[in-house]
Amino acid sequence: MDFTKHLADKTIVLGITGSIAAVRTIELAHELIRRGAAVQAVMTEPATRIIHPDAIECATGRAAITGWTGRVSWVEYCGGAVKGDGDCSGDGARAADLLLIAPCTASTVGKIAHGIPDTLVSIFATTALGAGVPVIVAPAMHESMYNPIVRGNIDILRDQGVTIVGPVIEEGKAKIAESGDIVRWAERALGGYALFGIRVLITGGATAEPIDPVRIITSRASGRMGAALAYEAFRRGADVTLVHSGRIGFAGVREIYVEAAEEMTCAVLDELGSGDRGGAGAEYDLLISAAAISDYTLDPATDKIKSGSQLTLDLRPTRKLLEEVRDAYPDLAVVGFKLETAGGEALIKRAKEAMNRYGLLMVVANTVESMGGGEGEVWIIAEGEGDLIHASGTKDAIAGAVFDSVEQVMGLSGDETS
Repeated sequence: MDFTKHLADKTIVLGITGSIAAVRTIELAHELIRRGAAVQAVMTEPATRIIHPDAIECATGRAAITGWTGRVSWVEYCGGAVKGDGDCSGDGARAADLLLIAPCTASTVGKIAHGIPDTLVSIFATTALGAGVPVIVAPAMHESMYNPIVRGNIDILRDQGVTIVGPVIEEGKAKIAESGDIVRWAERALGGYALFGIRVLITGGATAEPIDPVRIITSRASGRMGAALAYEAFRRGADVTLVHSGRIGFAGVREIYVEAAEEMTCAVLDELGSGDRGGAGAEYDLLISAAAISDYTLDPATDKIKSGSQLTLDLRPTRKLLEEVRDAYPDLAVVGFKLETAGGEALIKRAKEAMNRYGLLMVVANTVESMGGGEGEVWIIAEGEGDLIHASGTKDAIAGAVFDSVEQVMGLSGDETS
């Protein structure tokens, strides 16, 4: 699997506390390192009784910090040194770009919230908050411990600017979030925030038109591109809503579930018209229409159609989402996707025609070979840009190229040191 190095040249201090979920930190450390990060673990004494420091050292390539020494490592990593600047610890380590506490027990949440730095992890957190180093906390505990007092302490941390990656309530436990989800929050914290404050609405995947209660007409679209775009927009700081028929189950992306083309069209128009921005305006700053919306629909049979005889279906065209969006919101920035069987000049010609017809900010052109798989090849045509931008590889890589172009065309820029 290809991992995009979103965390290249970043140093992350991984705080590990005494939850049984500490056994998951090996996997989490590997995920961070695969994306380019250097990981320095810090462990409370109870954590060392759940997972051995040698195992953490094997996973990270660095000896875990487990004791109080005269080196005051919490200041070396999370104190006044410039993030990522030089060798602040004497062993090749650099000042931390991020403090990630995962898992974080209810006890440690309370200590950090009330400024009690009497464990290694809580003193790292106290120092990081004082020095402006970003802090992410991923709580894990039994569900009965996730009580109003603990929730109140979590709210205090949020008010201090700490990012909380909420636990998953399952089997009577507030379980630590999945490693991939925690990594996405880390990528967002260190991603530059070029899209901070930007609301992005994305459609993805296939729609399905019912023939009867059992059968449907659909396409080969998998929804991977829509999900990749949603993750990428989130990583860059946007507020993201994804309209699709699948489920990604990530708390950082709001999901609206639809099945048929009519449902998707109505959901998008309802979202764009929600709220009270007023003026020209849609409630979103950007719409990315990446879904393979059915071009035809029909009146489904009430009962299952019996097999064995010839069947004729009476199909009628569906509503055109982009036409209705453009009519209602002429100033909204819209990115469209154009899929054709033919490539080359014919594909580019059809993509440019769609761009002009709907007044698109950009159009992403691709062929049917890209449908359904984990990789693809696209050509990006941007408003006011003379050159075609070619992108290929994983859907994640393509999503990155799309948003690079979006940022350029919309004149957005982030702070890579945030």
